[in-house]
Parts: sequence; C-alpha cells; structure tokens
Amino acid sequence: MSAVVFHSAQDYQAAVGRAFGPTDWLTVEQDRIDKFAEATGDHQWIHVDTERARTGPFGATIAHGFLSLSLVNYFLPDLARAEGLKHGINYGCDRVRFPAALKVGTRVRGRAEIVSVEDLGAGAAQVKIRVIIEAEGSEKPVCVADTLSRLYF
Repeated sequence: MSAVVFHSAQDYQAAVGRAFGPTDWLTVEQDRIDKFAEATGDHQWIHVDTERARTGPFGATIAHGFLSLSLVNYFLPDLARAEGLKHGINYGCDRVRFPAALKVGTRVRGRAEIVSVEDLGAGAAQVKIRVIIEAEGSEKPVCVADTLSRLYF
C-alpha cells in the first residue's frame, strides 16, 4: 500500500472523515519488546520474563502500551504523509487508548482517519489523525491514538 500524499492544508481539509489503510503487517517479536524495555527502563516481568509470563494473565509476554503507541509513528508514514512542507512538528496526542494487550508474536497493522484540521494561518494547519493499530485475530485494537501534527506549508 502506498501512502496518500498531501501538498497543502487544503488537501488535508478536503480529506476530513476519510480513512486510509490498512498497512502491511508487522510481527512484534520479543527482541523488539526487550529493546523497548531497555530504552525505557521498564523491565516489568509481564514484558520481559518469557517463562513467568507463560503462566501469567496473557499466557505470554506482552508489549508495553507505549511500545504499541510508538508503532503509530512506524505506520503513519505508510498511511498519509505531507510533501512540500517548510517543516512539521509532532504536537502530541489528544487521546490514547490501549483496548487490548499486544502479545508477543502477534502481527499488527495500521489504519488512519483524518479527524479534523484547524487552520493556523499562513498556510499552516493542525491536523488530527486517528491511528488504529489492529492485531491479527483480535476484535479490539491494541492502540487507538488521536495524533496532532502542526504542518507548515
């Protein structure tokens, strides 16, 4: 799948309510979880102790919620991207939820929807994009995040 390309704030405005995706699948392996634990200092057993986690509540290790959130940044460029920018910044998130745990070995993919566009003047816009990280075989997503980007065209 190739990303939808936007060239102006008006392009984003015209796409409000439009959905994009899904992306290709990504398998979340224990190595990725371990590296995230090392980077963040979060070594809770439910994430990194494969033996103990087998008898835990999920039957295996699970990814950190914030690892699931970080996959938003992994998938978003494959869903929608801006070209011709002077610059753009990640302004944050309005809302983030983790409806389901992300078990090790699970395949995930991303979907997105342009939720809103706020005109900041001089060709700039604040764009809210809802990114949904789906897990194969799960009715509930592992992450839903309303991202905010400030784009200066």
